This record gives sequence, structure tokens and C-alpha cells, in this order.
Amino acid sequence: MSKYRVYELAKEFNTDSKVILDILKRNKFKAANNFSSVGEEERTAIKNSLSNKGAKPQAKAPAAPAAQKPAAKPVEKRAEKPQAGKQNHGNNGSNGNNGRTERNERRGDAGRNNGNGNHNGGNRAASGSNRPSHSNGGNSGNNGGNRNSNGVGNNNRGGNRNDRRNGSRNERGGKSDRNDRNNRFGSKNDRNRRGRNNKRGGQQAPKVEIAHPKHIKLPETIAVKDLASKMSYTAAEVVKKLFMMGVMATINQEIDFDTAALVASEFGVTCEELPPEVDPTEIPEIEDDPKTLKLRPPVVTVMGHVDHGKTSLLDCIRNTHVQTHEAGGITQHIGAYQVNCKGKKIVFLDTPGHEAFTAMRARGAQITDIAILVVAADDGVMPQTIEAIHHAKSAGVPIIVAINKIDKPGANPDRVKQELMEQGLVPEEYGGDTIMVPVSAKKQIGIDDLLEMVLLVAEVKELKANPNRDARGVIVEAKLDKGRGPVATVLVQNGTLRIGDSVVCGTTYGKVRAMVNDRGENVKKAGPSVPVEILGLNDVPEAGDILAVLEEKQARSIAEARIERQRNNLIKSKKVSLDDLFHQIQEGDIKDLNIVIKADVQGSVEALSSSLLKLNKNDEVRVSIVHSGVGAVNESDVMLASASNALIIAFNVRPDANARKLADTENIDIRTYRVIYDAINDVKDAMSGMLKPKYKEVIQGRVEIRQVMKFSKALVAGSYVLEGKICNNSKIRIIRDNIEIFDGEIDSLRRFKDEVKEVNAGYECGISIVDFRDFKEGDIIEAYTMEEIATTIADANKAAAKKREEEAKAAAAKAKENAKD
Repeated sequence: MSKYRVYELAKEFNTDSKVILDILKRNKFKAANNFSSVGEEERTAIKNSLSNKGAKPQAKAPAAPAAQKPAAKPVEKRAEKPQAGKQNHGNNGSNGNNGRTERNERRGDAGRNNGNGNHNGGNRAASGSNRPSHSNGGNSGNNGGNRNSNGVGNNNRGGNRNDRRNGSRNERGGKSDRNDRNNRFGSKNDRNRRGRNNKRGGQQAPKVEIAHPKHIKLPETIAVKDLASKMSYTAAEVVKKLFMMGVMATINQEIDFDTAALVASEFGVTCEELPPEVDPTEIPEIEDDPKTLKLRPPVVTVMGHVDHGKTSLLDCIRNTHVQTHEAGGITQHIGAYQVNCKGKKIVFLDTPGHEAFTAMRARGAQITDIAILVVAADDGVMPQTIEAIHHAKSAGVPIIVAINKIDKPGANPDRVKQELMEQGLVPEEYGGDTIMVPVSAKKQIGIDDLLEMVLLVAEVKELKANPNRDARGVIVEAKLDKGRGPVATVLVQNGTLRIGDSVVCGTTYGKVRAMVNDRGENVKKAGPSVPVEILGLNDVPEAGDILAVLEEKQARSIAEARIERQRNNLIKSKKVSLDDLFHQIQEGDIKDLNIVIKADVQGSVEALSSSLLKLNKNDEVRVSIVHSGVGAVNESDVMLASASNALIIAFNVRPDANARKLADTENIDIRTYRVIYDAINDVKDAMSGMLKPKYKEVIQGRVEIRQVMKFSKALVAGSYVLEGKICNNSKIRIIRDNIEIFDGEIDSLRRFKDEVKEVNAGYECGISIVDFRDFKEGDIIEAYTMEEIATTIADANKAAAKKREEEAKAAAAKAKENAKD
């Protein structure tokens, strides 16, 4: 026997569940709600009941077409016979009833059509006259009857009760519509309730287990949250496991591969280390086929001590007079020059010899093929000569020694050779492999021999490069030109550099707009071992940066990646630990001499900065370089100096007019220099002036107390000056039985009743002392003064070095004692 739910029957017969429940109650069947089950008997009773209800209106169904008549005919009839409106009124009532019956059978569709179709406006009489009716556009589903001037409505002739103002008809029409909507919405609500109840009664879906990988690949470092994501675990679980392992880490903190592998093993996951990522800041290397290599000119670096004649020797070779343009007669820039010798080209790099340019000389040794070490025959091997030898040896560059100034009266080339042998440079004549050539730049002696030796060494080395490829080179020097912008001197090492090439060097990039050779001529291309100045970079590069020709987008991306790395390194370097904070607190008394450095070329900036920072060897005053750059002193430099209370050092540059005016307004000192010695010495003097004053004690005299005299206002010591003198402004210490019992100042010094400034040896005096009354006969008063000692920064550095040495010895001794224990 089939069972049916109440809501299913309501859906089947297109009615509401309440109607079904009412029918079941009338037929005395048990049904509590719309989820109750009933059988075939109940279903049959419901079907019969609903069919009987639907059969009653069928007798009047043919009258429905009468309601579809056009509204024009009844209007004309009513206009001729006003009394006919009552008959029309009755017909309208029956039509409305028929419409309601059809709606119940056709889900309300017929009722809506009837309501819209049977829309006849009745004639209304006003003051005994007839007027045409107005059609009503509302969905009332009824026809308005004729009303007389008294407003009295007609009674219903179709058997349906009618209101005077047709409210009953409106109610029937609206009720039919509402019943139809209720039927529709009711069925929808039943479906919704059925779905919710099915959810409540049904079983919950089982949880899907997350699949955890058994093997993962990890980079060198990985964030905790990324590790958790790769293992399909929550970050909290991984952090908890790390904590249990003794590692305190947050979800954003990075851990190394070993730690990550150990944590992953706790979760049953094995790890494999990924190959290192390609560094976005690295320039891809190109391997040249040996068949494409061709001979190139050698790059020769001239090195040596200051004032040993390097530039003069190079001028003699080039037949120029560069030294006349150098300040103080010394070279302070790197120059790259190309010369011809017997039909072959040689590129010379002139590096400064002063100790401040150690880094510049180091760069010169690293980009060279042959090093010419210039040693003065009358001066011998000097500290910078030894330093140049070390740079050349560390770079693996063959050395040719030019013993210069052999024409001078005190020249002794043999002594120079002996001193060079002590540094590991053995001449060929003594069985070594170092070529030594005696020359004189002033009288042009031995120059050709020197060049022949350079070409000989170059021929032995077989220097080759591939000119048919993208250029690679080194920034020898860089500066900011007022009219041309950033200008860089490039020594091309491989390939050919052309105008229009996109280049990257360090953190700068750009496109080569113009190239100028060492003679000031514009060139369109530069091959291997050719020095040129290039224009078109977006900023001034660092001297020593590698220049490479790449695609424009690649050059820009590499430069930006390098800038980002530089910024990140700077941020990391600024992070301070607790030890650093404690150290800074201890160094709270240290004074800073803030300096802004501006120079004409990048090499000079670097040399000056390193020289000044080398002065920071004491614990009292230190140099702090706030900013360093290439170019003239501008307004922003002055504003920076004003904000940081800094001194501006302009090396081979001048401040512009606006900067000078602003400096006068802000009282900023701008010092201009052309020789590096002067700048370093002035900074030393400034640092010396910032040192704490140091005093030494000077004994003035000794006084013996022979009688203690008491007065109403004071206690006076009657004394006798044994030696020296005592002054009224002297500091005194009282010594009793060779023990100092008081150190203070004199309140009053008298001879008889008169105040005196000083009392010399052999005279008596009366002394009263501030805050001291415990005089005894036989006490010795020692008078002394504190005199200030003039100290320099060099003395302070020596004292600090001695102090650090003593501390190191004490720490070593303590460590040794602890080791014994």
C-alpha cells in the first residue's frame, strides 16, 4: 500500500498543504502536519473533494466569453438607455465570479486574464446628464457599474452579494489573486521547509582528509609559513614543533635548510635542497671560442711612491705635460692613455702614488696586464713602493721596474736593486726574472728600452680578446660634469663598445650616447684595451664597477635588483643588538665630526673618505661622513650639512652661487681643497680641537703650619713658606704624616692684616681654607695648579692604541688563568 506525504499531495493537486489538512480533518482522517503520511484512501478522498469543488463553477463557465465583449457596445447602450446599466452591472458580477472559478482551476491564470480583460468603465450620471465612461487601467478584474448623481450603487443580479461602492467586487477579484499567490508561495515554502528538514534529518558529510606530501624540495632558506604550506600543515603546528625543538621562530621568520629538514622529518616528510637560484644581479658570462680571439694591446699600469716621477715618465712617453695641470705636482686621478710604439699600441694607466689612493692603486693593478714600478734612484724603496709591489703580486701581474732619476747627482741604481731584492724582486742580471730598466724622464734616457720590454712581455703573455661580441669593461674613473652629466672612463676588456649600446655598470644603467677617446676625439666604437669616456648613464657609477652591454630591459632590471640588494643590506646593517646598544651607551661621550664630501671624480671621493675614516682610532672624537658624492656643492648639500651640523669638504669642486648664499645664511663652513694633504691636516686639527682638554699638575710651593689661630669668624693657620710660593688662587692639599687628608682651595691669604696675592719662600703668612678647620701644627700645605696640555689627534690615537693593547694583554692573561683552572 502506497504512502503519501501531505506536502506531496499538495504539490500533486496544485494546492496548499492547509487545504489538504482541512479536507482530511473534514473526512475524519488523522494528519498532524504536512509531513504526515496518508494512504490511498485519504488520497482518493482528497481528489474527490477537490474535483467536486472544481465542478460547481463549470455551469457558469460558458458565461465567461460574455465578459470578453468589447467595452464600446455597452457604453453606447448605456448612453441611449441609462437604465440598462443595471443589467450590465449584474453581468459584470457574474463574470467576476466566473473568473474566480477559472483561476482556481488554472492556477489563477484565467482570473488574471479576466481581470485585465473585463475592464468596462460604467457611465456616471452627473446632474441628470450622461457622460462617456473612462476606462480604468487597474487590475481590479471587475466592471464599474453606473452610478447616479446620488451615488447609490446597484444590487447584484448574478446571485453574488455586491457592495454599494463595488468594494465587494474588488474584494473578490483581489481575493482570487491572493489565493492564487498563496498557492504558489505555499508550495515554494513547502519545498524550502522540506529541504531544511532533510538537512536536519540527514547525515553530515564526512570530513575530507588532507593529503600530506611525503617529499618536498626546499631552497637554502624558507619562511615558516611557506614550509607549512608545502607540507600541507598549519603554520601553528610548525611553530609549535620548532618551539619543542628549542627554536623560537615566528611564521614570517626564515629558517635554514637544515632546520627546515629537521622539522619536516618530525612530520614524516623528507626534504631535498633545490639548486641555488640564479642571482638577478649577476651578469651572464659568455665563453669565447678560442678561434675568435685576436691579439689586443697590453694595458700597463704605472705605480710607485709619490714624487718618484711616474707622471713625468708617462708624459715623456706621450710627449705631453700632464703634470703641469695637477695640483701640488701630484696625480690625484686615474688617467688612461693610449700610445703607439713601433707600430703597436700600448695603453697606460697612471695611478696616484700617495697613500690615500691605496684603493685606486689596487683597482689599477686588478685591471692591468703589466705593472711598471717606478722607483727613484736617489730615494730608493719607500712605503708606497712596497705597497704597490704587494698589489701587483696579489693581482698576479708581471712587474717591470723603471729606476728613474738616474741623472741626479745622488742616484744609486745598485742600492735600489738591492732594496728591491729584499722585497722579492730579483733582477735578471742577478739570475732573477724581474726586468729593471734605468731611465730618466727629464732627459728622456732609456724610454725606448722600457717600451721594448713592455712589448716583449706582452708578446710572451699572448694577450687576446674577442672583438666581435658584446663589450665588457671596467670603470676606471667617473665624474659628474655640469654640462654633460655623468661621465665614466671605461677601459674595454673584451668585445666592442658602440654608440647606442645599452649598458649596466654597478647600480647604474643607460645607453651610450657619445664616446670620447683620450685625445678628446669623438669615436663611434671602442675595441679591446681601448680607454674611452662614455656619456648617457643615469647616475655616476663607482670606480672599479664592471660594465656590460645587455638588452635595455635586462640592464635596467639588473641595476634595480642591485639597488634593492644595497638597500636591504643597509637596512640589515642598521639593526642593533643589545650588545651594540650597551656599547653605544658606553660611548656616549664620543664626539662626532660630521663631514659632507664632494669631489670632481668618484675615485677622489673614495680616497678622501677612506683617509678620513682612518683617523677614527681613538675613543673621544671620530669622523662621521654624512654624505659623499660627485659634483659641485649644491643647495641640498648645504641643507644636509645644516641639519646634521656638518662641515663640507669640496675637493677640486666649487659651490654654486645658491649654495654659497645658503651657506652664509646657515653658517655652514665650506672648505675647498686641491691637495689631499691639506684636507686631511685640517680635519686632524679640527678633531684635535674637539678632544677633551688634558691637564697636568704643577707644584708651586710647600708651606708649613706653625701655629693655629682662632678668631670669631674664622680659623687661621699661621704658616711659613718653605719653598716656592703660594698664591691666593692656588689649589692646595694638606699632608699630615705623609698622608693626604684634604684637597681644596684657599679662602684667604694674608700678610699681617693685608690680603695678598702671593707669598714667596722665607716669609710668613696666614691661611684660611674653604670647608676645612682641622688644622694641626706641623701639617704641610702643598700648593699646586693644573695646566692644560696641548694634545693632537695623533697623540689620542696612540694613547687609544696603547690602551687597547693593554686591555688585550690583560684579557689574554685572564684567559690563560682560566685555562689553567
